[in-house]
Amino acid sequence: MPEKISIVQVGGNVESALQGDYQINVKAILTEAWQLTVKSRLAINVGILFSILLGMSVSLLVSNYLGGIEAVLEDPQASMLLNIVVTIAVWPFIAGVEMMGVLHAVGMKTHPKMTFGFLQRASWVVLCALFTSVLISLGFQLFILPGIFLAITLSLTVPLVIEKKMTPMKAIILSIQALRFKFLPLFAIYFILLLSLVMLFFPLALLLESSLAPIGFMIFIFGISYLAPLFYNTKGILYREIFGIHLATDKSTEALTHTTNSTGAKSNSDSGSDDTFSA
Repeated sequence: MPEKISIVQVGGNVESALQGDYQINVKAILTEAWQLTVKSRLAINVGILFSILLGMSVSLLVSNYLGGIEAVLEDPQASMLLNIVVTIAVWPFIAGVEMMGVLHAVGMKTHPKMTFGFLQRASWVVLCALFTSVLISLGFQLFILPGIFLAITLSLTVPLVIEKKMTPMKAIILSIQALRFKFLPLFAIYFILLLSLVMLFFPLALLLESSLAPIGFMIFIFGISYLAPLFYNTKGILYREIFGIHLATDKSTEALTHTTNSTGAKSNSDSGSDDTFSA
């Protein structure tokens, strides 16, 4: 007989998020994200490496077509075109990396091939990435603070497009409406991660012009192999806590919903939704 499938809601939900009815515990979220990173970081690192190599390859090809890298840097229109092309090429795979963090947040194992696992939503992901990039750039060009505000409040739009199957504009509006309530703790989390990245550059900068430059480079690579997965795992936990995740589970996998309570996640059954992941 086929096993009974049930729909489990893990974490928050959209309705509560729109009212600001969720908690962001900075220390608990970063601690849980670190624990997830220590246990599993290979899949995210492979996905990031693939995305970087793809982005570099596309950049070289497009730059050569436009007359070379120097010509692109001197021409604002060419630079904008290059950014658009790279975004279109890379973001469908970055979305897979983001979703690995979401899946880690609900206790699911991931594999590097999940980098290619969400290409069916690629067109919506690309549009979402382009829209958010334009909004954040405009925010920074007008004033610094609006740019920071938009960068933080738009940070969870791609998982909304994939997991909740929203259109880019709906995801953007929902993300701003929900995340504005907890801007300060969210800012604290992202600031700590940014500060960690800056600190990673110090050994490289200090040793760059010496014979010990390879050591500085190795320290940076080793550190970033932890910091990058930590960033995406943190985003996954934030998404779980704020918007919640629907999972299609059977009896053998329902136990995973009990592994995500360290930062206050909740779970309940809901058989009326089809926005689910199969566990």
